[in-house]
Amino acid sequence: MPPTVHILGAGGIGIAAAAGLVRAGWNVTMVEANPAKVAAGQRDGMRVDGAPALTVPFIAFDAWRPSPDALVLLCTKTFDNPAVLARLPATPLLVPIQNGYDPQLDALDHPCEAIASFVSACPADRPVARITRAGALHIGARRQANDMQRERMAALASAIGTSGLFPVHPVDDVRPYKAAKLMYNAAISPLAAGAGVDNAALLTDPLANRLFFALLLENHAILRHARVPLARIGPFHPDVVARILRTPFLPQLMSHFFRPSLRGTYCSMAPDMGSGRTEMDAYNGHLVRIAGDLPCPINRAVIDMVDRISRERLVPAREHLQDLADALPPGALA
Repeated sequence: MPPTVHILGAGGIGIAAAAGLVRAGWNVTMVEANPAKVAAGQRDGMRVDGAPALTVPFIAFDAWRPSPDALVLLCTKTFDNPAVLARLPATPLLVPIQNGYDPQLDALDHPCEAIASFVSACPADRPVARITRAGALHIGARRQANDMQRERMAALASAIGTSGLFPVHPVDDVRPYKAAKLMYNAAISPLAAGAGVDNAALLTDPLANRLFFALLLENHAILRHARVPLARIGPFHPDVVARILRTPFLPQLMSHFFRPSLRGTYCSMAPDMGSGRTEMDAYNGHLVRIAGDLPCPINRAVIDMVDRISRERLVPAREHLQDLADALPPGALA
């Protein structure tokens, strides 16, 4: 019998992962909280990058009951985790593919996680995904895993890779890749989402650019201070990125080459701004928690900025970045 997998979250990442699993012959069920997306999936199937529709069962999250022998891919945002985890059995076959760090999820004993360095966009009401920025999917252990668990990870990686949409890399330890992704997400997401701009604006707008580079450096400093191992998930290792950012004129030169790949791409936090809930606690909140005695004024300031936008239901605008810069202590952007 082919493996059974329930994918929670029919968004860009969930659909992209499902494409390979379906083509590999796995029994895939998509679980989604949005009734409109469930209805569209039941009617039209799901698509990735204009390929023919893939027909799989779509069920509403409220009607979903986990099966003890089904693998669960958790492709929701971290603020949806409590409802999901409350429904899972005590020892689920769980593989999160999420950005950020959720303390409740981290406390579980699941052996495997995955982290995506590619960007996949999907509208709120239709299961139609589009890869908007190239990258890879890293799958590996998050703790000591036995041989059977490692075989299961390898089988999952091989099946997802069947889609050919992005490289899939099995790794011995996924945690350095997840930490490296956090370094970038916790800089891109609050700034681009707060300003209401695409990711490329962080390299073109002078104020956004200064804030972005300074926040990247602070994130890297926190992770190194906390002795968190980092791995390369893009063209450069995070340590090399930090050296580039500290070298006069080199950041602006490198920005010129990276702008085209970011133009028209938006962070996953963008649709959440002003809704009252974001993943800030899983991103910058996590960094503040592990910073210990290391000052992290920019992270604290962006948390305050996003909290205010959410609390007051404000419209994302560049003016929020100016308010953020004005609130920073002298020398924070030097």
